[in-house]
Amino acid sequence: MPPLLRFSAPGRRRHRHHHHHHIRTFINARIKWVRDPYLDTAVEREKSLKPFLSLKTLILSHPSQTLPLSTISPLKPHLRLPTTAENFIRNYPLIFKLFLPPNISNPLPHVKLTPKALSLHNDEMLLLGMSRYRRDVAERLTRILMLSRARKLPLYLIDMLKYDLGLPHDYLLTLLLEFPEYFQVCDMGFRDPNGGVVFGLELVCWRDDLAVSEMEKRMKNGMRVRYSMHLPRGFDLEKRVVEWVDEWQDLPYISPYENAFHLSPNGDQAEKWAVGVIHELLSLLVSKKTERENVFCLGEFWGFGRLRMKKALVHFPGIFYVSNKIKTQTVVLREAYRKKFLVEKHPLMVMRNRYISLLNLVLRRGKPIRNGSVRDRKRSASRSRGRNRKDDGNRISRSDED
Repeated sequence: MPPLLRFSAPGRRRHRHHHHHHIRTFINARIKWVRDPYLDTAVEREKSLKPFLSLKTLILSHPSQTLPLSTISPLKPHLRLPTTAENFIRNYPLIFKLFLPPNISNPLPHVKLTPKALSLHNDEMLLLGMSRYRRDVAERLTRILMLSRARKLPLYLIDMLKYDLGLPHDYLLTLLLEFPEYFQVCDMGFRDPNGGVVFGLELVCWRDDLAVSEMEKRMKNGMRVRYSMHLPRGFDLEKRVVEWVDEWQDLPYISPYENAFHLSPNGDQAEKWAVGVIHELLSLLVSKKTERENVFCLGEFWGFGRLRMKKALVHFPGIFYVSNKIKTQTVVLREAYRKKFLVEKHPLMVMRNRYISLLNLVLRRGKPIRNGSVRDRKRSASRSRGRNRKDDGNRISRSDED
């Protein structure tokens, strides 16, 4: 069996020999999906964050930092708003302010951010502007490119991961200018469905110092790496599955930065490599999770195909969890969470949590209070039933003053 080759520049490749003399395949056993309420909560709590950040960027991109509501409404699908633009904006009076521009006859409602939201935005811009943050995101993006055999990715795939990687919205202008030694824009060599040229980011040179996976960092004294397995309460694997997984854990670990496509795609060793690639991908994301479709699209481009990636997710529920919340399927790296909280919070996630805290505040009788449980909201709605709609307008006007 030929040695595995790292995707590196000629003369700098390191050869790693692995023993693959046997080929085993996953046993014929059905692994049921069991809901994990903690990880579902971790996914669901961000349901309004991504559309809010998209809308915030859109509003602040305008010179006046305001936009007519009529301009935002048609962009609901693009912004992925869960409801109409007007309802979404009215749901968060501590974030958005609806107003009528002065000195205009028959003015249309406009939207802008409240001082509270602007203050958080300014803090976010300070974080994104820090040299340490910019280098961190550039290195994580570089490692994503290094996971590809072609050492490049189409921009449309990078844009799919933009939120999860914590890339600034103008990363093509900022990061490329600041880190020309990391990556460059390239022609991908194929056309889109409309016949247009597809552009991508290409690795300028291989970085041996970055080609060390999160699992490899745990290797000590030549010990084999075993993946952490965390199963929710009530999840019981058949004994034969447990035995198979235990033997699978003892197989040699192959770095996701190596080329192991010569292995039989149906063998256990190849599956362990595919698991390692997904594990490394999720480890590079700020929230250690992403939509399952992103994993599948990357898998197709990398040459794995959807079926191999799907099997890797299904066969190892102790490593990955697939949540069905917020009308999509999200792949979560289990070991990165303790119950519903990230074990290690990236600075950007700390910033996003501050946004979530503000989104979870609601106005009642003109005062901001934390949004409670569904039962609490129903009780509050019952108490406020019978109030006229003028009170709602007053609550929003008070939030503007706040």
